[in-house]
Amino acid sequence: MSLKRCVAPIAAMCVLGFPVGAFAWGIEGHEIVAAIARGYLTPQVRAKVDQMLAADPDTLSAHDMLSESTWADRYRTGHAETGDWHFVDIELDHPDLKTACFGFPAAGGVASQGPAHDCVVNKVSEFTAELASPATPAAERLLALKFLLHFVGDMHQPLHDADNHDKGGNCVLLNLGGPRQVNLHRYWDTVVVRALGDDPQVVATMLAGRITPENKADWEKGDAQSWALEGFNVARTVAYTLGSKPGCTSDPSPITLPPGYDEAARTAVAPQLEKAGVRLAAILNRALGP
Repeated sequence: MSLKRCVAPIAAMCVLGFPVGAFAWGIEGHEIVAAIARGYLTPQVRAKVDQMLAADPDTLSAHDMLSESTWADRYRTGHAETGDWHFVDIELDHPDLKTACFGFPAAGGVASQGPAHDCVVNKVSEFTAELASPATPAAERLLALKFLLHFVGDMHQPLHDADNHDKGGNCVLLNLGGPRQVNLHRYWDTVVVRALGDDPQVVATMLAGRITPENKADWEKGDAQSWALEGFNVARTVAYTLGSKPGCTSDPSPITLPPGYDEAARTAVAPQLEKAGVRLAAILNRALGP
């Protein structure tokens, strides 16, 4: 979520105990993706990633893959110019990827200093190129790694790929029963992921155990653009099937989830986490391998 997306109904988040401005996918989701990816890294690349992170002077997070997978959300707190980089708002009623990505602007230098109006698709491509290039300065190469650990996860959260003129679902309030309310974006960020289990490493092991060699080979195909469009399709066919109207209102009425929605969401989220892990590993293996 960018700063634009932190305007979600604060009361809805507080009822469920989520901190305002909480992490996209939730901390658990990003750690699950990083844990799955780590299992697919070659020994040489795993050692190189660990060496790079161990040398990180930043104090915003611990310096292991799982901890660094949420660094970009902490970083944006003091760097609002990176907020839009976490998502791509492909509109349901006008699905134009180029428009949603501000025309794919050029970084004009190092990717970490690129324009504020950019999207996760472009940033994944730029940081991948930087990580792969031995000519990239060491400090920038480390930033590229840290942003990729987060952004590849972000772009597999369907509501980071789609919008219904409702701030990526942040304006859609859901009634989860009793006093529990949460917005649609937060539901997909955290509620559905937590339903898979409480321990990210355990969940990652479970999900990785379902990935076949055929899955891995298929998911490694494509690029950031095709992966974002894939996420958009999940948002269109699953996330936005509860009858919410386009746009935001000042006093949204909570929507009760339709029968079967919870199950459909869990069924959709699990492979998105799996794909994110496989694709993150593929990016790192190609960029840092021999």
